Formats: sequence, structure tokens, C-alpha cells
Amino acid sequence: MVGVMSLFACTHAPEQLFSLNSVTVTGNQALSDDEIEDKLASRETPRFLGLFPGVIYEHQRFNRYVLERDLQRVERLYRARGYYEAHARAARVVRDGNVVRVEIVVEEGRPVLVRRIDVHGVEPLPEPLRERSLSKVHDALKLAEPFDEDRFDTARSELETLLKDETYARAKVTRVAEVDLPAHSASVGFWIEPGPKCEFGELSLRGVGDLPTAVILRTLAVERGDPYSDAELQEARRALLELGVFSSVTITPEFERSVQTPQGRTQIPLQVTVERAKLRSVHVGGGFQLDTLKSELHVSAGWQDSNFLGGLRQLQIEAVPGVILYPTRVPNFESPERLLPEGRIHAEFRQPNLIAKRLNGLLKAQLSIQPSLLSSQHGSGEPILGYRDYRAAAGLDRSLGRWYAMLTENVQTNVPFAYRGELGAGLGSVLITYPALFVALDLRNDRIEPRRGLYTALQVEAAGLIGDAQDLKLMPEVRGYVPLARHTVLASRLGLGLLFPRNYGATVRPNAMTGQSGLSGSAQDVQSAWVRDLQLMFFRGLFAGGSGSNRGYGLREIGPHGVVPYYIPGRAADTLAMGCPASGTQAGVACDLPLGGFTLWEASVELRQALLGPLSAALFVDMADVAASELLLRWRPHLSVGLGLRYDTPVGPIRLDAGYRVPGLQAPAGAPDEGTPTRLFGLPMAASFGIGEPF
Repeated sequence: MVGVMSLFACTHAPEQLFSLNSVTVTGNQALSDDEIEDKLASRETPRFLGLFPGVIYEHQRFNRYVLERDLQRVERLYRARGYYEAHARAARVVRDGNVVRVEIVVEEGRPVLVRRIDVHGVEPLPEPLRERSLSKVHDALKLAEPFDEDRFDTARSELETLLKDETYARAKVTRVAEVDLPAHSASVGFWIEPGPKCEFGELSLRGVGDLPTAVILRTLAVERGDPYSDAELQEARRALLELGVFSSVTITPEFERSVQTPQGRTQIPLQVTVERAKLRSVHVGGGFQLDTLKSELHVSAGWQDSNFLGGLRQLQIEAVPGVILYPTRVPNFESPERLLPEGRIHAEFRQPNLIAKRLNGLLKAQLSIQPSLLSSQHGSGEPILGYRDYRAAAGLDRSLGRWYAMLTENVQTNVPFAYRGELGAGLGSVLITYPALFVALDLRNDRIEPRRGLYTALQVEAAGLIGDAQDLKLMPEVRGYVPLARHTVLASRLGLGLLFPRNYGATVRPNAMTGQSGLSGSAQDVQSAWVRDLQLMFFRGLFAGGSGSNRGYGLREIGPHGVVPYYIPGRAADTLAMGCPASGTQAGVACDLPLGGFTLWEASVELRQALLGPLSAALFVDMADVAASELLLRWRPHLSVGLGLRYDTPVGPIRLDAGYRVPGLQAPAGAPDEGTPTRLFGLPMAASFGIGEPF
């Protein structure tokens, strides 16, 4: 109790010292508040949850000498942005007891504009390279815009990088700017010294130890006599790090040892210095999930060998046993009636440089067991179904700069069983095989916590050569990130799903509209065909809703709903619909279950705001729809708005999201192909609690 009380105790401003309560900036138009405040050493006292100063965190002290230096920093920042006449002054320093509030006023003045840009020394370059060099400069610096020192330096560095990527390893670029203050103009010039065209020379390795040199050299893929390129050296460094056996890799051109070839080219020797990481590692962890369908606990344990059987082959094995507390879930939190065991064992083997340099071979295998929970409702007589899931994949993957591609052949077998009750008629094993192609372009500044950039991906699957399902599935996705302020990021996502089945899916639309299968024949044949169709849709169909999709809905709650006859064994399939109007009954549970669809779209916009330390918040808007027809993009937004809280941990952010379904922006009233979504505390909303960002 003492520890808890001290954690939330208020701190006090020291006597004879002043707590800096706030720092505000006014008069600034060209630069934002965040840009200026980021340069200040005077920091206002942090506020717990953005509201309460001095709670948990120490008061920041006011120091007038630090404030004077801050004013100089602001003026220097403005000069670097082209505002040479800018002045900053402390207009107000208000003291209230031991608390001080500071207001900084900026007088920006007229900016110095770029009036002339000259690039010298491009004449010896090939015409295409000459044009690219000029474009680099003019993309960074614009005529008639304020003279920005950062852009001035960026133009020089990008120009030099371009030349070094195009065989000119010794290229140097110098820059000069002449500023005419009375005329508020600047003339800038760049002088290029490209030097000779160069090639890669001999390559030496340091720090490798007893690791196989041949594999490392093949992964580097840098051959003596190849045209010199800094970009290729960066790609070689990234490829070595991806082997998982090095903690750091440095590739240093040794210009002092360069030699001339008989053809007059200059060869630059390379020294590759590496630091070895641990070849074997073990990890142990755990996690949980709580939403409208289930509450789940699990632990995980894994082992990895980055030099399995030599040759820098990687082998990873992970086991994740867990248990579902049935029927405990949001929002009723019923006491568990039984524990449903679940688990997953996953193994992955990677062979570097298979067939070609930097082309990796992959083998994956996975065995899992888990219940198939389709509804937030439950009855004492309904069965609890589960599946034993066996999967294997073999393929290739390759990274190239910001691009990544993976091609695999996949085999999946799902065997149903009953945790409780019996299996329905026609319910049997399903075999699905399909090749899959995944391609991604990652232009984000950071993969874990991106603040700016773009990410695009495309997944293509084609089932049908062997197995029960024949289809084509396309799933493109785009994500974007824009920083709005120092601690604020606008994140967005748009995803599509297109499914074209050839031998299943015929029952989805009649089932969603009328609760019937739409099949003809004997009752036994209809039952068997209907169940088979539903099973294939369960594994191959498109669904939306849940913590990684539309957060105002539970998992799979968006999309066609209808009768799932194997949830009520012993009832004839087409006559089961007679009990559907009796909502809440045992039959009613089986009449409002997700069926899957053929056309999906999802869109999300999220405003992420850092609060204090590891705590952050997010305001989000989610939309999604799943149609029971192919190539049918409907305006059924299923719009949800909500608030989320994040707490960063070493295993990822712990996330709590609550989404509210906006009335009037859901499916049309009375739409027969929609399900009945879960309500939370009587409100049209859903909540989820887990680990990891939604995107």
C-alpha cells in the first residue's frame, strides 16, 4: 500500500525555486509551435494524463539564464530557415507563488529568398546522370522560396550520394551560398568533382571466426570488378544482418589501397568487419486476449539456432499453449464453466542463398488446436466445436532494398472435433492447397513505431490444383503515416479483399437472405453439401470486424450472416430456419452466425498522441463491409468511432480500444443479410484488450 500511495503522490516545487508551469510561443507563422519548442531547453512541468502537473513527475525549474539562451536558439533556428531578421523575446514572465508562466514572442521579419541556383562540374557526366544530378538539386531547393540551410545541405549530400551510387566513389560536392540581406536574396552554387569511375576491388573479412566464409561472401554478392555503388554496399550490409548471426556489420572502402586496372578503371578494396551475435537463443513469454467472443490466456516458449547444421541455416521452433475461459467474455464476464485448451507449435527453417545469391529457401510447419467460436451468445445444449489445424509451406523469399517478396506453396488440413457435444452431420476434414505470393514495399521510417512514410502490400492466393477448394483470392493493402506535430501522428489504412470461388460459396447469398441453402435434392444430400460449403467459406471466405479490423464490432461480426446447421446437430438443415425467429433460443444462436463473403473493403484513420512516458492514446474512425457477391463494393460503412489507450512494453504496446457504432451509418435498416452485433453495457459498441497495434 505504501508503494502504491507513493507512486501517485504529488511532488512539490522546491522552496526558493520556481516551477515552470507553461511555455507558450506567439507571433510565429513560418514555423510551428512544436518545431520551436523542440529547440528549447526550458521545459514546462509534465502533466499526468495531460491534466495534472506535478503528479508522479518532478516539477521543471525556471532558470532565466536558460531562457536567455533559448531565445538565442529560436533566432538561430529562424536564420537556418531563411529568416535572418527574426527576433525572439520573453514578452511575459508571470510568477504566481512558486509557479512561473513564460510567453515567448517571435518577430519573424522578411525571409531571404533563393534567387539563383548554379551547378558546376556536371559537364563530364553522362547525359542521364547529368539530368538526375540537376533534378536532385532543384528538388531540394526551389527558386523564390526561403533559403533553408537544411535543404541546402540535403541537396549537397543527395547529389554526392547519387554520384557514389553511379561508380564515382571519390565524388565530392562543395557548396557556397551568397546572402544579400538588404535585397533579401540568396544565390547558391554547387561544385562537383566526380573523380574517376570505380569498381569494387578485393574484399577482406574481419570478425567472422569459424563461420562459413563461402556463405558470407555469397550473401554479400559483391564481386571484384563490379561497378562501384554505395547503394549496393548498403544492400550487402542489410543482407548480412538478415542472416541473424551478426549484431553489427561495417563495410569500409579502402581508398588509400585503390589500384588501377589495365582498362584504366580504379578498383577500391573493401573491408567487411562484423561482430557476431549469439547463434542460439531461447525466449519465454505470455499474453492474453479479451473481447466479445472469448477471453484467452497463453504462454509461449521458443528456441532459435542461426547456424543449424552449419551453413548459417536458421531453425526456429515455438510452442504457444493456452486456454480459453468459456464462456467468459466482454461485456458480461460470466464465470468460466469450463476451460477449453488450445495451442500452437510452429517450426520454420531457412536456407540462405538457395538457387541464387540472397534468395532464401523456406520450410514452415505448424500444428494447432483451437475452438471455433462464432457467436457471443451461447446455450447449454449447443456443441463447442474445434479444429485440429495442420499446415505446411515451402517456398522462397527475397529482400531488395525496401522491397520484399515471398512465394510459397501451402498445404492446410483441418480436422473438426467436439470439445462438448457431438459433430453435426456432414462435418468432416478439409484439405486446401494453394500457392501464395506476397509482395510488400515498406517506405516507413520505422517498422515498429512509424511516424512517417508509406507501406503497401499485395497477397495473391490460388487454390485448386489439389484439395477441396478452388478459388482465387486477392488482398491489397496500403498504409500511410504523417506526423502532424512532435508527439502526434496521423495513421491510415485501406484494405481490399476479392475472392473468386469456383466450387463453393453457392449457399452464402440464399442463406444470408432467407436462411435456406438454395440447394436441391434429398435432405441428406442437402445437409452434406451445405455443411461442406460452409466449412470452405469458414476457411477461405472474407470477414471483417474485431481488434485488427473495425473496432466497433466483434470478431467476424461484419458481413453475411445466416444458418450454420452443424451448430445444432440432429436438426434437418433446411428446416432449422423455422426456429430462427426465436432469437436467444438454442436454434436462434445457430441462425445468426458469420458465413463469410466475397468482396471486402476496410478503411481506418487513427490519430495517435503521445501522453506521458510509455502512455499514449489514439482516436480512431473505422469502416468496413463484406458483401455476399463478387466484385460488389457497397456503401455500407459500418462506421465506428472510438478511443484507444496504449502502454508500451518490451513485447509491444498493451492496447485497450472501445469503438462506438454511429447510428445511421451502418447497414440499411432491415437488411436481411446482416447479423446482430454485440452490445456493450446496452450500447452499440465493442471493446478489445490485447497486445500490438492494429496497423
